[in-house]
Formats: sequence, structure tokens, C-alpha cells
Amino acid sequence: MADPISKALIAFALVASLFLSSHASTDVPFIVAHKKATLNRIKSGAERVSVTIDIYNQGTSTAYDVSLSDESWPSDAFALISGSTSKSWERLDAGGILSHTFELEAKSKGVFSSEPAIIKFRVPTKSALQEAYSTPIIPLDVLADRPPEKKFEWRLLAKYGSLISVISIVVLFIYLVATPSKSSAKGSKKKR
Repeated sequence: MADPISKALIAFALVASLFLSSHASTDVPFIVAHKKATLNRIKSGAERVSVTIDIYNQGTSTAYDVSLSDESWPSDAFALISGSTSKSWERLDAGGILSHTFELEAKSKGVFSSEPAIIKFRVPTKSALQEAYSTPIIPLDVLADRPPEKKFEWRLLAKYGSLISVISIVVLFIYLVATPSKSSAKGSKKKR
């Protein structure tokens, strides 16, 4: 027989699951937003941050008056190069996707963590605006000293590729000619 605490926990879990399942079955938008930032070194001492925010409506109804605001980029550390840190749309249909991109230029060196972007939207059954938050970005090491990347030199392969293939064919031919085959080795043993 279960103790009273176990019974209470089981009852609470059942009530919570009933509440959540009844809430999930209502006809509402469910907004999920993903924020990503990439660093692009344009020249020594200058780096740009490209920010993209994708907004998904995973719910069963349309979200109206959708607005995005990403004001977590301080003006003393970043300058807005293109786009805007905020954007508005009339609607986001169920199953729909919206995307917004802007570009910043870093003014100072250091590690920077941005806050999630805020998405506000209206649900037809409620008068108050609803809020959703994007995922945060991983910390960016802006203008960090990076060792030069060693890139594969495709031009060398193009320049010397035919020479390498000719040498490998010659080496393979010499190997095949110089190595006795198994059938000739068996034949020489039978003759003795």
C-alpha cells in the first residue's frame, strides 16, 4: 500500500496533466523563436555580427500584430550597419515562419552575451498582448586574437594534380610488375 505522500504526488500529477492537456487543446498560437549570431572578420581590427531571429508559430491559430524587439546590443559596443533591431508583422499563421536579420559592427574587443529577443503578439481571444522570448545566443568572443586558419590549398592540387596522378600510376605499375603473383608462385613450387 502506498504512503500518503505518494498518493498526494500521484493525485497532483494527474490533476496537472489534465490541466495541461486541456490547456494544450485550446485554439491558440504557440510562438517559438530562435536567435543566432555569427561573427565575420572583415579585416584586421574589424568584425561584424550577423544576427538572425527565426519566429515559428507551432500553435493551432494565427498570431496577430507580431512585433520583435532585440535591444540587447549596447550602442557603446556595437554599431548597427544594416537592418533594424526591431520589426513588426501583421500576422503569423499557424505553422508559419518569420525571419529577421540585421548586422552590427563591433566597436570593442571582449566576450559578449546577448539577452533573448522579445516577441509580442495578440491572440484573438485575449485583449492583452502576449510575450515570447527567443533562445539566447552563446557568448561571442568579439575581436578575439585568432590564429590564422590553415586552409587546404586547392590551387596546389590543381597545379600538381596531374603530376601526382601520373606518379601514382607509375608506382602502381612497378609494384604490380615487380611483385610475383600467387598463381606464378604456386606454379614454381609444382615444377620442383
